[in-house]
Amino acid sequence: MDPSMATSPTASSTRATTSWLSGIVRGRSKSVPNNSTASAATDSVNDSPITKKKQFRGVMFKYGPNSIQVAFKTGDYKQQVIFIGGLTDGFLATEYLEPLAIALDKEKWSLVQFLLSSSYSGYGTSSLKQDAVELDQLISYLINKEDSEGVILLGHSTGCQDIVYYLRTNAACSRAVRAAILQAPVSDREYRATLPDTASMIDLASKMISEGRGSELMPREANPDAPITAYRYHSLSAYNGDDDLFSSDLSDDQLKQRLGHMVSTPCQVIFSMGDEYVPDYVDKKALVDRQGS
Repeated sequence: MDPSMATSPTASSTRATTSWLSGIVRGRSKSVPNNSTASAATDSVNDSPITKKKQFRGVMFKYGPNSIQVAFKTGDYKQQVIFIGGLTDGFLATEYLEPLAIALDKEKWSLVQFLLSSSYSGYGTSSLKQDAVELDQLISYLINKEDSEGVILLGHSTGCQDIVYYLRTNAACSRAVRAAILQAPVSDREYRATLPDTASMIDLASKMISEGRGSELMPREANPDAPITAYRYHSLSAYNGDDDLFSSDLSDDQLKQRLGHMVSTPCQVIFSMGDEYVPDYVDKKALVDRQGS
């Protein structure tokens, strides 16, 4: 996450939404405990959700019927922050998860990381709809098996699209969502437009969809990182595709149509001003202001 960030809370944002987020910026304390506090510090370390760099302490569990549906929870608390990664992400997706887990633990919140059918290389054969179904299954598990008293959704990159889509569905467990955080809500379409052959591949995907072949795979050169269906390629790359929620060229009315339902949920937008996936022509600050209005 870029250290230079623009943030924009929606009108319904609350102080509680951001109180623990400051821990992301502060990170670990660099102070050295004196002798009188050494014992307490040792106990704190032993109870910490982070045992050493890139090693988390917690519980792994299955939350759904598919083999990929595995989650990992730090801390044993009644409130959870659910981290939703972007394309190709899985466990330990970002560097800020470590300081976040520590900050949340101090506030008596658990951090939940989880795998979906779209995790890692699975994004090309999945969809926002499928992600929403699996996210609802995770929240249902936390409510029914862990006695959850509420969750906050934290989306990173394309994970932000999952949050926006999920909260629009009014799914069974969506009422348990107390707040949402959109970290790096960028446009996959605008990024993909900078890549060669995108326009011709969009045409091919559109043709395949019109022929009823949307679930078939695109040529390998369309997306070398992972197999991708015509539907998902179109969703990520085409104007007004299902994933096209944050593009800078969308009008205010179009953004309101896509994001307007978010006003009923306390929401914080955190935009990384140095995001390498945002084209140089995009006015990032103006986009953040429009997304948060």
